[in-house]
Amino acid sequence: MGLCNNDVDLLSRLVEINSDSNLKAGYVECASLVKREVESIGLETEVHDSAGISADGKPRPNLVVRLDAGAPETIVFATHYDVVGAGSGWKHDPFRLTVEGDRAFGRGAADDKGSIVCVMSAMRELMSMAPRANVVLLVSPDEEVGGELGVGYLVNKMKIGGDAAIVVDASPEYITIGASGVLWGKVTVKGKQGHAGYPHLAENAIEKAIPFLGQLSKYAKTRERIRSKIPAPPGALHKRIWGRFTLTMLTAGEKENIIPGECQARFDLRVCPDENYDTAKKGLTNYFSRLCSESKVNAKLEYTKQDATNYFTERKHPLVRQLSRAAERAYGRRIPLGGELGGNDGHYFAKAKIPVVCFGPTRDECNFHGADEFIYLSDIELVKKTIVRLICDWNGDES
Repeated sequence: MGLCNNDVDLLSRLVEINSDSNLKAGYVECASLVKREVESIGLETEVHDSAGISADGKPRPNLVVRLDAGAPETIVFATHYDVVGAGSGWKHDPFRLTVEGDRAFGRGAADDKGSIVCVMSAMRELMSMAPRANVVLLVSPDEEVGGELGVGYLVNKMKIGGDAAIVVDASPEYITIGASGVLWGKVTVKGKQGHAGYPHLAENAIEKAIPFLGQLSKYAKTRERIRSKIPAPPGALHKRIWGRFTLTMLTAGEKENIIPGECQARFDLRVCPDENYDTAKKGLTNYFSRLCSESKVNAKLEYTKQDATNYFTERKHPLVRQLSRAAERAYGRRIPLGGELGGNDGHYFAKAKIPVVCFGPTRDECNFHGADEFIYLSDIELVKKTIVRLICDWNGDES
């Protein structure tokens, strides 16, 4: 078993399609390519387009690929074909796969088209073997913008599920057993608008906001003391995932000669995989109220995104044990467990009571979302081998 020319060729053709998540471009073309490929090797395919519930009505084909082994249990693998915009600063053509040694460059090569190749290649291998579990591959759009019309649509609306799920959009350096969630919001500091030539008749919201937001930013230290039981990724600031709070946007003013009566800041609060959302929200709300009282600043706190998207799977769960064993046998060494500092589509499965973990070929160093994104071809092979071992050994002897 090895990475064949067909795998590299498929990755090349996928990268050539600009499936930009903002433009919604290339979605139909990309989905059609995957559909033709899986059907050419004899796999069953369903297409579920979520365009009907989208705000813009643009096509969003979701593919469901099935390998029915007649087994009692089914493992779902989730991938996505949408990508972020190419941006600037590339030394390689972002939409032409360029292979240099073990690296394959191109937008989406790592995030997440290489993962599509991993699972499809594994399914091709499994068709001539004796799988102990059925396999369902989800290939979806819109992951880069929230996943509601992608994996979320398949799980929530089409009721696609299984006995366990693996999000193949992660690092091969560790198995992810949890992901952080987000609380987004805005803080509005009020003043009194006026003419810049008559500052004594106005209250400059910027001048009020600067010291106030400086104090608010210190809430990051309070959040940092929140620690999860889930290990942090290798090389992280702490051994276990921690709470985070960051001011991320600032808006004020309309014109040079107008003293602004309002200054608005946006924030991102990261909720640990096993942290209670209401508790995290209450902590910030209380801190904000005390700060307003102490500083005597007229400010308002609003939450713009507060649906729980964090999740975790216990390290002793059979899915975690069996994937760990498969990875160890494929790699020849033990693969550590960890959690994501960011979030991913795994929360859709978790909310549907489907145990979920993440594992894939995308290393942090692969410049995903950046210029000259690349993937190691050897990682595609290793992840493919891990998937094959997992399915062939599912619920087998764990010795």
